[in-house]
Amino acid sequence: MREASFYTRLDHAVVRCGLCRFSCQISPGQRGRCLVRENRDGTLYSLVYGLTIAEHVDPIEKKPLYHVLPGSRSYSVATVGCNFRCRHCQNYAISQPVEGTLPIRGHERTPAELVQAALANECQSIAYTYTEPTVYFEYAYDTAVLAKQAGLKNIFVSNGYISPEPLAALAPYLAAANIDLKGFSRTFYREVVGADLEQVLATIRDYHQQGIWLEITTLLIPGLNDDPAELRALASFIANELGVDTPWHLSAFFPTYQLLQPPPTPVKTLHLARDIGRSAGLQYIYLGNVRDASAGQTSCPGCANVVIDRSGYAVSSIAVSTGTCPTCSARIPGVWQ
Repeated sequence: MREASFYTRLDHAVVRCGLCRFSCQISPGQRGRCLVRENRDGTLYSLVYGLTIAEHVDPIEKKPLYHVLPGSRSYSVATVGCNFRCRHCQNYAISQPVEGTLPIRGHERTPAELVQAALANECQSIAYTYTEPTVYFEYAYDTAVLAKQAGLKNIFVSNGYISPEPLAALAPYLAAANIDLKGFSRTFYREVVGADLEQVLATIRDYHQQGIWLEITTLLIPGLNDDPAELRALASFIANELGVDTPWHLSAFFPTYQLLQPPPTPVKTLHLARDIGRSAGLQYIYLGNVRDASAGQTSCPGCANVVIDRSGYAVSSIAVSTGTCPTCSARIPGVWQ
C-alpha cells in the first residue's frame, strides 16, 4: 500500500482523486471507481502498489504495437483493477468487480524486481497492460523510472482516461502507448464501456501532444460499433488529429464476459473498416484475431514493398529496423532500434 498521487483533500475528510477523468469524490472508508484507491481517514491510498496479478514475457506485437521495436520481447505486468466497466472485457477476472467489490490480491514485487526480471528475460521493454495501468499509476511510474535508467522502453496499453497532470509526469519515461478507441459513439461508450467518448478523445490528444508514440486499437463488435459512418468518423479523427502515419489496429470480436449475444466479427467487416481507413488516408492498418496473409504486414507508403512481414505475433522479416525503407529511403515512423 502506498499513499496515492494526484488527489486533493476536501471537507469532512473527503478526497477528490485527480488521477483519471472520472475525478472520483471519495468519502472515508470508500474506494474510487477503480476499486483500488481507498480513502482512509482523509488520506488516499493505492491498495495495489507492489502487487502484480500478472507477469508474462510477450512479443511486443501482442500489445499490439507494430511500430515499436518489432520482433522484440516485452515484459508485461498488471495489478488488479480498472476504471471502465466494459461488458466485453477479456480480463474481467482481474479487472472487473464481483458483486460490487474487487479483492486486492497479487504477488509482492518491487519496481526494481520487475526491471531485473525484464532484463533477465532479454526484454527490451516493460508493458503495463492486461488491466488499466492508470489505476496503478504510482507502481507503474516508479517502475518506469528505473526501467528507463536500465535502458528499457516503457509502454502503456490503456483505455485512454488518464488526467493531463499525471500523464505529463509520466511522459518523460513513456516511449509508446496503444490506446483502445473502442468506438465512435457516445451511446456505445456510455452503455457498453461505462465512460465518455469525448474524454477519451481528449486523452488521446494529450498523449499525442506529449510526443508519445501512439497506436490505436478498435475491436469491432457486430451491431454495436461497426457502423460504416462511425468508422469513417473514427478514421478521420486518427488521420486529422494524430496523423495518417498513426497505426490503426482493427480486431475481431468473440463473445465473452457479459457480451455473449453478438456473433464473432465477420472478416468482411474488418476488410470494410480497412478500406474506410485507407480512404481516410491512413497508411498503416492492421487486422487482428483473423487469418489473413496481409493482416500484419507493414508496407512502405512510398514504394509499397513489405518492410516487416508478420504472421500473427511472429515476425519473419524486418527490413526497417532503423525507420527507413531500404528500397526507396522513405521514412517509416515508429520507435526503432
